[in-house]
Amino acid sequence: MKTLQHAVARFVREEEGVTAIEYGLIAGLIAVVIIASVQALGVKLNSIFAYITGQLP
Repeated sequence: MKTLQHAVARFVREEEGVTAIEYGLIAGLIAVVIIASVQALGVKLNSIFAYITGQLP
């Protein structure tokens, strides 16, 4: 039982794991923003190219 308590206390005190998780969450959030921006830009570009194609003889 003491070993489990010692392991839990060490886990709570350790900050490297928390920092890695925070960096992972930040990277994930940035990736989501980039993906959403690229998709929105793609839709806009598609409509622009469709307009240009419609204007060509």
